[in-house]
Amino acid sequence: MNKKILQLAIPSIISNITVPLLGLIDVAIVGHLGAAAYIGAIAVGGMLFNMIYWIFGFLRMGTSGMTAQAYGKRDFDEMARILFRSVSVGLFIALCLLLLQYPIRLFAFTLLDSTAEVEQLATVYFNICIWGVPAVLGLYGFAGWFIGMQNSRFPMFIAIAQNIINIIASLSFVFLLNMKVEGVALGTLIAQYGGLLMAIILWMHAYRKLRRRIRWKEVLQKKAMKRFFMVNSDIFFRTLCLVTVTVFFTSSGAKQGDVILAVNTLLMQLFTLFSYIMDGFAYAGEALTGRYIGAQDGKSLHRFIRLLFRWGTGLSFVFTLLYSIAGKYFLELLTNDAEVIHAAEQYFYWVLAIPLAGFSAFLWDGIFIGATATRQMLYSMIVASGCFFIIYYSFHGFMGNHALWMAFIIYLSLRGFMEMILARKSIGM
Repeated sequence: MNKKILQLAIPSIISNITVPLLGLIDVAIVGHLGAAAYIGAIAVGGMLFNMIYWIFGFLRMGTSGMTAQAYGKRDFDEMARILFRSVSVGLFIALCLLLLQYPIRLFAFTLLDSTAEVEQLATVYFNICIWGVPAVLGLYGFAGWFIGMQNSRFPMFIAIAQNIINIIASLSFVFLLNMKVEGVALGTLIAQYGGLLMAIILWMHAYRKLRRRIRWKEVLQKKAMKRFFMVNSDIFFRTLCLVTVTVFFTSSGAKQGDVILAVNTLLMQLFTLFSYIMDGFAYAGEALTGRYIGAQDGKSLHRFIRLLFRWGTGLSFVFTLLYSIAGKYFLELLTNDAEVIHAAEQYFYWVLAIPLAGFSAFLWDGIFIGATATRQMLYSMIVASGCFFIIYYSFHGFMGNHALWMAFIIYLSLRGFMEMILARKSIGM
């Protein structure tokens, strides 16, 4: 079973690591165009789309759990229906976003305090990349379905291919055709549709036998659609809570000055690095939990969860040790600002608490998604998010930025603790 866990986790970790490369490549390319406004435009435009895609990430998560359960039952008809149900919903949402693109852009730039030049260039970026929404949301359905089918290699192949396409296309448009920001946006757009096309080709090659099982009347069956939206609405609101805490964390740091903002941003990179690894194991949790629940194999499910938490505990100790030894050297790779590095030392011990405080929340999220016990996952997120704000406002007056980090650590711990309690009732743990 350890082999099954690693076969699912390692490709997912690689996929996770490649995700920020799309944005990093865009920034690196415009960074050589000679004007800071280009970098600002890509940063602002990229942030807008990251928020949009993050909110609609339920299309991937909800799909993986339901697919994994159908896989465990060996219900081939339902496997095929879930994919087309998810992709259809994703394309419908994409159509709505395309129709509402003007008010979305207007509202977003009203909230952002950027210069006129940055806003003008970011608008160009937005107007092109918004047409990639159908590809991205459609690909979410395919990625979740592949993971539910115990196949995390295909999402990895797609992520790597997207980065290669993006590099080649963006460099060609910018440096050969002199297209600047619009060239970077077109490169991103082509990479997104290239990823969707590759997903379709891989599906047609590996799962073509499922094509004859597709009946649109059953895909859009009322009872199945109701379950689909119930599961995904829970994940949607859970993600809104997560986004609220994350945005508040950043904005609170910004209110404390540029140095504290820089410190929090740099230290959060260590959390992000850890999250890429844990998310890989959470994806394994989604796939195998759903599979064993679908097969009604409680013995294998309990054994798998115990092994998954052994991996999580072991990796948490490894990361804690790694950060305690090399964490400060990592910060020096990210910045040479002595004031920021010195200020970061005052808060570094909070980072050391992240792995052990946070690993269980990642793993339980994966297990709950696989079990489609998303309502309990939402409850735990609401409680943890509420406690985050209560703790911050209770201690901020005399602890300053330390209160923000303490609230964040407790928020991570409480998510895992609440889910552990709720798991006993919802999935019999």
